[in-house]
Amino acid sequence: MPTYLYPSLTECGSSIMHEMAIAQSLLDIILQEGETHRVRRVVSVALKVGELSSVVPESLRFCFELIAQGTIVEGAELQIERVAVTCRCEDCGKEFSVEHLLFVCPSCRSRRVEVLSGRELNIQSLEAE
Repeated sequence: MPTYLYPSLTECGSSIMHEMAIAQSLLDIILQEGETHRVRRVVSVALKVGELSSVVPESLRFCFELIAQGTIVEGAELQIERVAVTCRCEDCGKEFSVEHLLFVCPSCRSRRVEVLSGRELNIQSLEAE
């Protein structure tokens, strides 16, 4: 088994702690599902991650790889699909994509908007043996 040298979590800063907690939660869910379905090995995990979730995909991959070592998830590919932020104006009803975190309706300039997508943090699928 190869040895990997990872910086300590304190060297990575507090931002990676958010992804580490998420990676641990993902692993817990996957292991529970693996036990339920008698999985020998997880091949891949597909996630949907909204842009408002404050998740850095590269950090999540790093943490997931680190925390999965020694489990049925070790070596699984983590596929991350980013979900754009979309909103609906509560005044005129227009649906629109949000850019640069400007939550303003492009039609009527209202700031009264409902977020429709962009907060996701979901496991979409697992491929296992």
